Amino acid sequence: MTFDNARGLPTPGRPSPTSPDVSATPSVVQSLGRHADGAVPFSVEFSPPRDEAGEQRLWRAVRAFERMHPAFVSMTYGAGGSTRDRTVRVTGELALQTTLLPVGHLTAVGHSVAELRSIVGAYADSGISNILVLRGDPAGDPLGEWHKHPGGVEYAEELVRIVRDLGDFHVGVASFPQGHHRSIDLDHDTRYLAAKLRAGAEYSITQMFFDVDDYLRLRDRIAALDPVEGAKPIIPELMPITSLRTVERAEQLCGRPLPDRVIERLRVAAGSGPEEDRAAVRAAGIEIATGMGERLIAEGAPCLHFITLNFAKATSEVLTNLGYGVTASPLRAGTVTAGSQSAGA
Repeated sequence: MTFDNARGLPTPGRPSPTSPDVSATPSVVQSLGRHADGAVPFSVEFSPPRDEAGEQRLWRAVRAFERMHPAFVSMTYGAGGSTRDRTVRVTGELALQTTLLPVGHLTAVGHSVAELRSIVGAYADSGISNILVLRGDPAGDPLGEWHKHPGGVEYAEELVRIVRDLGDFHVGVASFPQGHHRSIDLDHDTRYLAAKLRAGAEYSITQMFFDVDDYLRLRDRIAALDPVEGAKPIIPELMPITSLRTVERAEQLCGRPLPDRVIERLRVAAGSGPEEDRAAVRAAGIEIATGMGERLIAEGAPCLHFITLNFAKATSEVLTNLGYGVTASPLRAGTVTAGSQSAGA
């Protein structure tokens, strides 16, 4: 392994005779299939830390989830490629220092093709063969106008092909239950997803959502458009709401406002006093995420992917409610616990 600084970042694209063999690493799809017959696995998303305190918080969460045996974990890539070095470094550490299966994010925004190939090389140096390919959001304003790098690519479909052409990499892409905010309509959005899958993506992870029916409609649309590509796993992404402040963050990640019924439920929990009843809001958020998870499992979702914001507790509580744990088996398709929120809210 070749490193270019004291923090352990693999030198992008520099070959090393001791680099792990990426072809020996299982793919995300293979990992999903290795779980107990009928059991629905889970996975989690981390973000690269900004400072030493954030580093410690991240690793506490990593070790907590490691004991629960997720199918895979992913590491985000900041808007405009702003966290590239940290993303590559920490994803490499996850591969080398844990038993987890890491998925590195890779975004097209702000990068030339040469830079993108170099980043893929850095992932390979750490033995990472699973990469989630995204077009990415502009730095500073995720909803702002998207500009292609002069030497880069315009669409995620192109980036999928670049990564696949570089070696034995397993590629995932994003999908959008409510449609991407830049898509003309849902039909066009579904065609874009099909193009990414046809380019070689093996699965997709959805943008976070709060209406399970949106996920089911996405699944139906892609299956109707292309039954072959539509059979590939569509992994739903969830995030437990723990305070009213996190509602704004959730809406940023969704790219859409939360459903009125979800907002109303959280506001009722917050109470009418001068200060938010944070414990009640948190409890409501856990219940919402649990109900969504139960319905998604019953509807045959291949996995549940959780945004953690590098905290383990809230997601762990949802997983415990769903029957996951260090030794417990997760729920199986068609199983719903007593008192579940079947509407996903």
